[in-house]
Amino acid sequence: MDPAKRARVEAWLQYGEDLGIGPYFRDRAVTPGNDGASPALGPAPLSQGFAANAAAPPSTTPGRAFALGASNLMPPVALGAAEPSLFEIASRIEGDTLERIREDIGADCARCKLSKARKNIVFGVGNPKADLVFIGEGPGHDEDVQGEPFVGRAGKLLTQMIEAMGLRREDVYICNVVKCRPPENRLPEKDEIATCSPFLLRQIAVIQPKVLCALGACAAQTLLQTTQGISRFRGEWFDMLGAKFIATYHPAYLLRNPSAKGEVWKDLQKIMTVLGLQPRRR
Repeated sequence: MDPAKRARVEAWLQYGEDLGIGPYFRDRAVTPGNDGASPALGPAPLSQGFAANAAAPPSTTPGRAFALGASNLMPPVALGAAEPSLFEIASRIEGDTLERIREDIGADCARCKLSKARKNIVFGVGNPKADLVFIGEGPGHDEDVQGEPFVGRAGKLLTQMIEAMGLRREDVYICNVVKCRPPENRLPEKDEIATCSPFLLRQIAVIQPKVLCALGACAAQTLLQTTQGISRFRGEWFDMLGAKFIATYHPAYLLRNPSAKGEVWKDLQKIMTVLGLQPRRR
């Protein structure tokens, strides 16, 4: 394995000398075999797009299924065939819960440099047994102040998107790749993602959703382990982490580019088809 790839893998697996303890797990037993922030927002109005499109029926064809590690993407990160992935380890943590993950992060987490300027750790919010999980890149200013993901202008648009699908915000789960706000709402850096994303994988393992929806390139590239632009795979289905995975544009992008809302609505319709949802009637 080349040194750069090994360094990335080691960053993902940095949680102590023993699998059950360390910066990501506190006194959690690993039982073998137990399977059991966005860029600055533009002035585009929030009212355009999804509510107007909600009367359209969901697509009956959810799109081509891809396996993670398909030829057009990088394969999942792993030390070797005999080594379990970090997600496989996370999925075997006996009795893991969202509250335990929150406790393991801790109120004073200082694992990466994002801790230096943050006000609040933004863990995640919503139904702990949700069929649908939305994943963004990281908290913005409003999220940092309130300690809840997607509560600013982009968050209001995400709520409209969820409601257009015939759901309520409390029916889904919403979280981010990193739990602390990057300065000036910049994209999370590789070392910050490597440090914080194991907690995201544990959240997914606990919730066990039917569908994962990545909002924006950062979240999609992190989970797919690819450097390709989101336009190359947006709206396509992947099999990932025991769920169906799809990526679409971030709500902040839609605020700057309202014309893309139609494309995102098509992606949401694919999710609705898989989950058997009907759009909200006006």
